[in-house]
Amino acid sequence: MNAAVIDKIDKSTESFRDKILRKCGESVEMKEKFFEKYADEIEELSREMAKRFVDGKKLLTMGNGGSLADAIHFTVEFTHPIIEKRAAFPAISLVNDTATMTAVGNDIDFSRVFVNQLRLLGQPGDMALAVSTSGKSPNLIYALEEARKKEMLTIAWGGKDGGRFPDIADYCFIVPSYSIHRIQEVHATLVHVLWDLIHIALGAEDVI
Repeated sequence: MNAAVIDKIDKSTESFRDKILRKCGESVEMKEKFFEKYADEIEELSREMAKRFVDGKKLLTMGNGGSLADAIHFTVEFTHPIIEKRAAFPAISLVNDTATMTAVGNDIDFSRVFVNQLRLLGQPGDMALAVSTSGKSPNLIYALEEARKKEMLTIAWGGKDGGRFPDIADYCFIVPSYSIHRIQEVHATLVHVLWDLIHIALGAEDVI
């Protein structure tokens, strides 16, 4: 590696502690702001989702990029609970079938990769979750609109100004930030908070 680059790296580490604490502080502040605003709605949603899971309904999740990772994370928490004795519930990430996704994207359009699957897999009473930092992704908007037509519960996690999500989701949680990193950090926390509350609503012990 170039000696000048190495020297620059070594010198830049002097302020890293301050940068770390600033970024952590911004993340904590955004989470507190978000959960203070939406605490009541999150409680309401957790009880509604608990009722639907008990009634045999399933959760379908979707997203793009890092937001897809959060959607998948939420899914696996239900299919493989990390706490012993907590019940597993049916949850499917619509990206699991990559053959179908790429076929739809190639033969029709990428904006249809979720809606076509949801039309086949979703049933009235099921739950559809779309995760996005902007709320403007066509493939998620089309899917939520289809979910409403099928009388599914529509849930959206977004950021920035929310895009189209507030108009097409029964429950819409928008992180009031234009930083993609801060938005995704809040979404990642929401994964665990909402998952935990759903189980608590069903009588599980509050242990996390």
